[in-house]
Amino acid sequence: MVDIVKNFQNIRSSINNSNVNIIAVSKTFSLDKIKPLVDIGHNHFGENKVQEAKIKWLNIRRDNSRLQLHMIGKLQTNKVRDAVELFDYIHSVDNEKLATALAKYENILKKKNKYFIQVNIGNESQKSGIDIDKLSDFYLFCKKISLNIIGLMCIPPNNQNSKKYFIELSNLNKFLKLDQISMGMSADYLDAVQCGSTFVRIGSAIFGDRVTK
Repeated sequence: MVDIVKNFQNIRSSINNSNVNIIAVSKTFSLDKIKPLVDIGHNHFGENKVQEAKIKWLNIRRDNSRLQLHMIGKLQTNKVRDAVELFDYIHSVDNEKLATALAKYENILKKKNKYFIQVNIGNESQKSGIDIDKLSDFYLFCKKISLNIIGLMCIPPNNQNSKKYFIELSNLNKFLKLDQISMGMSADYLDAVQCGSTFVRIGSAIFGDRVTK
């Protein structure tokens, strides 16, 4: 049986920086498996599907106001209302249509969330994210419609040196004078922390092999 509390504590110790937030990526895992982390006081959890997150987290959040939910997957505009209502952070803002819908439902629901702009840092056609050369204009658009953009997010290309992409994203973050940055996963979170990440998204290193659906 995977000891997720021990895994989490080992990761926390290896980071050795209280300014870095660990998002326990709990997608596909049942609440029974996640609950030991909730019970020891961990606050940040990540999901990539709105419907799964609603089923899993809606009730427990009523009794645990400290819990912070992060939407880390691609967000479809038809799921925006539920996402704004359920999540505290959304890491995948990458186009004007989505940004406009987020602002619309923030106004309707009278709720302000925290957002990361997802950057296609490796210029990969198969990945989501705003192109680097469009980032500044998109950031200004998000600010104009009053989205609370707190930082940038990226998923580096597979099987490459992640560190050079983390350095590039960190430089872009500094250029925009943003305080937070979301980068680093189970295989490369220590490199991300060295490059200034303040939110790391860790799943398998905490929970073990993911259940596929």
